[in-house]
Formats: sequence, C-alpha cells, structure tokens
Amino acid sequence: MDLAKKIFEAGVVGAGGAGFPTHIKAGAKVDFVLANGAECEPLIHKDYEFMLNFSESIVGGMKLMVEQTNAKKGYFGLKSKNVKAIDAVMPHLKGSKIEMSELGDFYPAGDEYELVYSATKRLIPPAGIPLDVGCVVNNVETLHNIKKAEEGIPVTEKFICVTGAVKKPSTFFVPIGTSFREILDFAGGPTVSEYGMFSGGVMMGALTFDLDEVITKTSTGFIVLPKSHYLIKRKNQPEQNWFRIGKSACDQCSYCTEFCPRYLLGYNVQPHKVMRSLGFTKTGTEVWNQMAELCCACGLCTLYACPEDLYPKEACDRSKKEMRSQGIKYVQQHPVNVHPIKEGRRVPLKMLIKKLNLQDFDSHTPYNPQGPKPSSVTILLKQHVGEAVKPQLTIGAAVKKGDVIGRPAEGKLGSVIHASIDGIVSSVNDKFVRIQKSK
Repeated sequence: MDLAKKIFEAGVVGAGGAGFPTHIKAGAKVDFVLANGAECEPLIHKDYEFMLNFSESIVGGMKLMVEQTNAKKGYFGLKSKNVKAIDAVMPHLKGSKIEMSELGDFYPAGDEYELVYSATKRLIPPAGIPLDVGCVVNNVETLHNIKKAEEGIPVTEKFICVTGAVKKPSTFFVPIGTSFREILDFAGGPTVSEYGMFSGGVMMGALTFDLDEVITKTSTGFIVLPKSHYLIKRKNQPEQNWFRIGKSACDQCSYCTEFCPRYLLGYNVQPHKVMRSLGFTKTGTEVWNQMAELCCACGLCTLYACPEDLYPKEACDRSKKEMRSQGIKYVQQHPVNVHPIKEGRRVPLKMLIKKLNLQDFDSHTPYNPQGPKPSSVTILLKQHVGEAVKPQLTIGAAVKKGDVIGRPAEGKLGSVIHASIDGIVSSVNDKFVRIQKSK
C-alpha cells in the first residue's frame, strides 16, 4: 500500500485548520513541502509543546511527504523566539533536504500564504492554493499523523491546549469525540463562575457556552475567559448589531485595509470598502462582490486595526457568503505585488495580546502525557473538508479503538473515521456515532 493510501485509511486530515484530507496532498508532485509550526493565535501553545515532545515523528512525517511528492526541498516554518522547539527539531533535519525557515513573532505568521511567501518568496495566485505555486503545506501535528499512518496507526486522538481562566493550563492528547466539559474538568476546571470558551482561538475561533460540544480532528486550542471580558461581550453580540453599528459608525478611515495581511501581500482585500455596503445598498452589491473573497478571516481588522471597534471581518464573512449564494467568483485583475510597507505594518503578537487585554491569561501550558479518559465519546461523521462519511456499524456493535466506524462514499472527498475508545455503539445516525466505554 502506497503512502497516500495509508494516509487515507488512517483518516489523516489537516490538524490545524479546515481539515483538508491529507491523502490528496500526498498525491501531488511539488517543488517544496512546508511544515507549519508558526502557531500565531494568542495564548495557544499546543504546536510548541508538540514540537518539543514529538519532533522526531514530525520530521519523520515531513521526510515521507518530501519523498512522496518528489519535492526538491522542505522548509520547516517555526518562530525564531521558540528556541527550545528549534533545538528539538534541528537534529532530525541533518542529512535531509529540509531546512529551517525562521519566522518573526507576528500575527498571522501561520497563514499559509504568509508562510509560503516567507519560505519560498512565491506568491500564491488570488483565490489559489499552495499547490498552484508548487508547494504543499502541512501542520506539524498532521506530519506526525502521516508518520503514524505509515506505521498503520489511525487518527483516534487529538492534541489540544486548554488555557486562560483554568486552574491547570496544559496540553494533552484526548480521544476524538470527548466533550468540552471533560477537557475543561481535566484542566482543573475554570477559575471563575461565569465564563465562555473560545474553540480554536480568540482571533479565528468560535465562542461557545455549550460544554456538550465535542473534540474533532481539527480541534486545536481552547481559551476560557470570564463572561465579563471584553472579547466575550464583543463576540457575543447578535449579528444584526455588527452591521447596524457598522452602518452608523464607519468613517472609512481604511485602517482595516492598511493592516490587512492579505492586502499587504498584494491581494485585493479592502475591508473598508466592504463596510460601505452596509450603508449604500445599491452600490453595495458590487462592493460585496469585489473586496472580500480573498480575505483570510484572520480578524486583525476587527480586533486590532479598527479604531471604532467595528466588525469589518464579519462584514467580509457575510460578503463571501452572499457571493457564494449568487455563484459569483471574484477574479483579481492586477498582478500580486507585495506592498512596499508590508514589513512596517506587521503586528507583533505581544502588541495584539495587549490590545485584547489577554496578558493575565497568557500561561505556560506544559504537556501532560496522561490525558482524559472519557466514559463515552460522540464522534461526528463530518470533521473535514468534503462530505460526511457513512456510518459502518449499528447500535450494539462492539468496537475497539482504531476500528473503522465511517467511510466516505465512493468517489467523494472525505476521510475515514475511526473509533477513539473501546466500547459499545449506543447511538448511530447521519450526524454522529456514540460509543459507550466498555466496563
């Protein structure tokens, strides 16, 4: 069985983003393979801990991908400040085609457009993907999972970070399908009585108060903050308020555009023009359709650049949704040219943390090799780009950790899903499979 097939059978998807099925990337032929260890979301340190503790398997997976894709070179993207992680990785790069590509401590250094440009000086075409410029990018945990797949070990656990207002900030492996409640309990519980939890980070993640949500293959970091915190209040505003306030208050200062990392790379992303659509509906349709599609949704415009505390990122999100519903795809007319002042407009992570008033919640999150042992798991059948998989078992079936519980339909984009604990299937539908731990 070749590596791409092993990756498919092991259920490997992108561990740091949308969950693109990795076997598709393994089938490509490219010039460069890039490891993304930048990790730029404020407070989240799970990739850092992962590189400290599993550098050999990460580099092992990267070497497999370099060989599989016939790449002439690999670049390991890692922030210069993370000296211990660099020291852990470097010995494993000796004698290989892979070299370190050190990054500054800026947000969003982990955006794949930024990473590809920083390492290779190639600019991905507008609305394109790294493959368009001969690159494949994988998160460091994904590379670890590739190495495990080569050994016949499927993805049944996720490495996550729990931090913020918790008693024991830490990183650990957790079975896929474990509830948020159980990971919060494992981190010692909250330090405040009323709180919200950001899943995936405060910049690009989602705010939730539902502790019955579950871990998926794309879960990364969880930040607990008091309900009184600025970010909780801001993110918990109803959607209609975002646009009502923007319509009345945006003065077109253009700071949102001037700090946009995609705009500075040369892409036609202009959030301030998208904001015009909130107040001028007749001309707004054209603006919706032109200035938002290439947005990477990093959130800098909303949470850092805007002096009025408005919601340009959310306006861009709505614009992209409107465009998709109309079947409209924007094509940038001018070539991509890096803005001459790009380097001067980078946003240091420390400045971002200070702006968001998160200094008191920035904690070390050491690796705990134990991890929670849930009594049941609820494994979602859609955890990746593509279609939901079809369940392969019925209620009452006995399963072992690693058994296949769902496969994508023939010819459809997706990834195999496995049982994450030993147990008995207690519920099956088209959304999830629930497994009760064996006694």
